[in-house]
Formats: sequence, C-alpha cells, structure tokens
Amino acid sequence: MSEHKHYAGMTRFLHWTVAVMVLATIPIGVIMLQEGLARSTQNLLFILHKNGGVILLLLVVLRILWRLATPAPALPAHLPLWQKRAAKATQISLYALLLIMAISGYIRVRAGGFPIEMLDAFGVPGFVPRSDALAETAKTIHAYARFPLAALIALHIVAGLKHLLAKDGVFQHIWPPMGR
Repeated sequence: MSEHKHYAGMTRFLHWTVAVMVLATIPIGVIMLQEGLARSTQNLLFILHKNGGVILLLLVVLRILWRLATPAPALPAHLPLWQKRAAKATQISLYALLLIMAISGYIRVRAGGFPIEMLDAFGVPGFVPRSDALAETAKTIHAYARFPLAALIALHIVAGLKHLLAKDGVFQHIWPPMGR
C-alpha cells in the first residue's frame, strides 16, 4: 500500500461524531414509536431524538462548511472511475438526506407545537409557524426520507468495510477519528 493522505483531524472527528449520533438516533426513533412503552420512557426517547436531531443538524452544517473549506484528499489512483463517482454521489446524497431528516424533523416538531427542550432552554425562537398541515407534511417527509437514508448508510458502511479489508488506503483516509 502506498503512502496516503488523511482527511483533516476536524473532518475525521466530525465524520465519526455524526456517524455515532446517527446510528444512535435511528433506533431511538424506531423504539419511541412502539406501542406499549411506558409514557415516561417514550417521553425520554422523544426528547433524546428531537434534541439529538438539532445537534446533528448543527454538526452536518458545520461538516458541510468545513468540507467546502477543507478539500478531501484524493482517492487512490488505482480505484476505478465508477467507484470514485459512486463515492462522491453517496457522500452528497448522505449530506442531503441528513439535512432533509433534520430539517423535516425540526419543522414537524415546531409546526406541531411541541417543544425542543434544548433550544427552548436557550430561548431560541421556533422559526416555524404552528400549523397542523405543515407538521403533517414534514412528518411524511421525515418518515419517507428515512428509507433512502438507511440504504445509503448501509451502502457507506459496506463500502467502508470493503476498503478496510482490502487495505487499499481508502478507509485509512478517515481513520482514526482523532490523532495522526
């Protein structure tokens, strides 16, 4: 394996922080909607999901801004062009879907008249009018966008594992999360 460059430390930190948070937020979102949960458990899961979504929105925006200012290292020359294009399309789609999920979740909650405890504690205004129709539209978008997001996350993980096992230098661009 030839010498390869790493993503900047901040890029790696943001990537892995977002990854862990997304992988935690998905099961929380699924479990919180289950029938028969104790109301206190369901309330806690809703609070974690809503506030985690706000943090994810901020991190994804920061990650996109950072990415625009800090170019990615070139992928190894030996990779086929189709893999390079697929990687770029997957990354852009992941960013877009993470934004869609966070924004639609935010709109669903605020338009539905529900609190976002973390933002409310800091006195951040709602920015979205109270509207059942808007809340339902955002809820539908949030519900349907989860499927392509989950598929792309799975694809991203499988591709990452393929490159890790192949030791072709691609996975090493983003690993370790900090250091080096």
